[in-house]
Amino acid sequence: MPRKAATQKTPDTLLDEFQALVSDTEKLLQQSAELAGDQAETLREEIRNSLNRARETLQDAETNLRERGKEAIEATEGYVHKYPWQALGLSAIAGLLLGFLLCRR
Repeated sequence: MPRKAATQKTPDTLLDEFQALVSDTEKLLQQSAELAGDQAETLREEIRNSLNRARETLQDAETNLRERGKEAIEATEGYVHKYPWQALGLSAIAGLLLGFLLCRR
């Protein structure tokens, strides 16, 4: 069962979890400030580098998803304007299929 729940997470949920991870790591970094020595400083620097890479990756992914979403919206709008009756028919068929699937449960 846990596997099924993990695969049903939305991108927003994953984003929230990732941001919580970054926040928790930052707290650990602040708490490690009490440690002394070269090893502690090396550890803190590695954590900082890891957090920076994670932030950059997250920002790149967000930008990429937004761009792909805009492209998909523009393509859909273009198709609907070019083929309005086909789009209406496809949406009606999709609605019927969805209705049948929901009624079976």
